[in-house]
Amino acid sequence: MDRADVGVLVQSAADGDAAAWKSLVDGLGPLVWSVVRAHGLSDADAHEVYQTAWFRFAQHLGRIREPEKTGSWLASTARHECLKLIRASKRWTPTDDAQLLDRPSEDRTPEESVLDSEEAAAQTERVRRLWQEFEELGERCRQLLRVLISSPPPSYQEVSAALGIAVGSIGPMRQRCLRRLRARLEARGTI
Repeated sequence: MDRADVGVLVQSAADGDAAAWKSLVDGLGPLVWSVVRAHGLSDADAHEVYQTAWFRFAQHLGRIREPEKTGSWLASTARHECLKLIRASKRWTPTDDAQLLDRPSEDRTPEESVLDSEEAAAQTERVRRLWQEFEELGERCRQLLRVLISSPPPSYQEVSAALGIAVGSIGPMRQRCLRRLRARLEARGTI
């Protein structure tokens, strides 16, 4: 259908012209069906989405600002309805398998959500304390540990060149720095 013709038909249908409505359904119905079928729905679901798209169009018929773009509006609405139905069907899968029925739900209860957020807050606080204690280490330890945690990790030769530390001293110094950091964290009750 020509866009201009569609615009005229939409205006007429909005004014109550049943023949204009029928012409819209006849002319744009194949478009809606093509969108629905592209989503691979069952016949029953495809009919439901097709009808829902036209129902939504009827609901908005008097408010459509660009009636000549009705085809795009219907295609978009059909697509959204298909996706909504597909998402809803993923939530419910009929089964008679007892093992699946006994499986714990993946839905989060409000209590679990609160516990998760409290756990996340506690983790954030641990990380904050870790960096606070890290900043209290000596300058040499901070430099070495910062270089060693970079991504990708540098070779000991690169660390030696960057910080002026003998290659053989890097490992033992790293251990001493990490022990100091751990002791500080344990003293604060962070770990």
